Amino acid sequence: MKTLTPDVAVIGAGTAGLAAYRAAKAAGASALLIEGGAHGTTCARVGCMPSKLLIAAAEAAHSARHTAPFGVHVDGAVRIDGREVMDRVKRERDRFVGFVVKGVLNIPTEDRIEAFAKFTAPMELLVGEDTIVKPGRIVIATGSAPAVPPPWRALGDRLIVNDDVFAWDDLPERVAVFGPGVIGLELGQALHRLGVKVRLFGMGGKVGPLSDEAVIRSAIGIFGAEFPFSPDIKGSDIRREGDEVVVTWTEAATGETHTERFDYLLAATGRRPNLGKLGLEHSGLELDKQGVPVFDPATLQCGTHPVFIAGDVNNIVPLLHEAADEGKTAGHNAAVFPDVVAGLRRAPISVVFSEPQIAMVGKRRGELEDGCYVTGEVDFADQGRSRVMLKNAGLMHVYADVRDGRFLGAEWLGPRAENIAHLLAWAVQQRLTVAQMLDMPFYHPVVEEGLRTALRDAAAHLAKLGAAERECLSCEDKASDAN
Repeated sequence: MKTLTPDVAVIGAGTAGLAAYRAAKAAGASALLIEGGAHGTTCARVGCMPSKLLIAAAEAAHSARHTAPFGVHVDGAVRIDGREVMDRVKRERDRFVGFVVKGVLNIPTEDRIEAFAKFTAPMELLVGEDTIVKPGRIVIATGSAPAVPPPWRALGDRLIVNDDVFAWDDLPERVAVFGPGVIGLELGQALHRLGVKVRLFGMGGKVGPLSDEAVIRSAIGIFGAEFPFSPDIKGSDIRREGDEVVVTWTEAATGETHTERFDYLLAATGRRPNLGKLGLEHSGLELDKQGVPVFDPATLQCGTHPVFIAGDVNNIVPLLHEAADEGKTAGHNAAVFPDVVAGLRRAPISVVFSEPQIAMVGKRRGELEDGCYVTGEVDFADQGRSRVMLKNAGLMHVYADVRDGRFLGAEWLGPRAENIAHLLAWAVQQRLTVAQMLDMPFYHPVVEEGLRTALRDAAAHLAKLGAAERECLSCEDKASDAN
């Protein structure tokens, strides 16, 4: 056995872990990066990048099939070669992974260990089979993994998660997708557009991360018109027969029961923190009901211990840019402990790369208090530039504070949402009012004019409010008053 005593040990070399290592080193601490799995980050290997590669192929196929409304006629059927599609997905994916791996390999060898770590005592780690690490501080950045209902595991190799999709050499014929969240919606629509028979299943009628019921209804109508989508089933029986997955379900709205057969069931039912192998029972940390260390969301410190938790593993906002920010916070605080500080929290922004795209910025509808905000709306059906491109589908809701007209957030689906989302995130972070946003330039003709329509609608609602209606205390104001 050999013993190492770095100032900071970082467990996990994903986006958060790499950021934590760099931040700790930048603050003058010695740091050891520990990774037992494959290098390359979730984003590059099985998440953001390969999924966008598959979506890009799907968009190309969909566009090729829908040229006639422009008066452009493509002779012959569109032919999709599944092997060529997956070959490009994997080649480009490996290229992105290669950049990350190169960065890891540039880290000095004395600063990294390729083995799994587990706690054997508070502030003591067994790494691999022959190394004891007794660091001054620890950063847990072990990421997350797909969560799969245990009964489904009886499906054997007919059960897949998103990781498995990007290992395919060819496209299958039929896939049942369970979970209309970000992963299920993106992959389900992409596979459908690439010629795979797909049905997307959900419970409770939710779509993606949306919480605004009107926007959800719009999304269900739009996606349901393109491919088979059962957003609210109240019961299902899933079994394997030979190499087929047989799904029997009941539609909550109609009570009708249906049965279909598929080649695979894609479980897109959420993700769980990667903590099972860490031996947290020996760490001395307080754990919540899900087995995650209790921590301060601002500093990422676990209780009073010199331990910090960052990235997907803490399940605050499992997005790459959030993981990078959290890694930097955790690494810096570990290096300067006990002089910890709150880290950077940017305005919330999230995008689903479906078509139309879904986006949310700032506060979601479900986070707002009734009576304390007004809603501005635009339906993209008649929005000029969107109609020109035949991308005129979607609904946007923007929310403004009744007291001062400050822009609070938005939920929507519509064309080029990924671009508009950044404008709105900047507005949230700068605490702009709707009036100030309407003073900004809007070119013509652009999709952003739809945003202006929604802002004008919100401004009109604000103008109608009386003095009594503007006297609303937000949740954060109530909390500060109570203190």
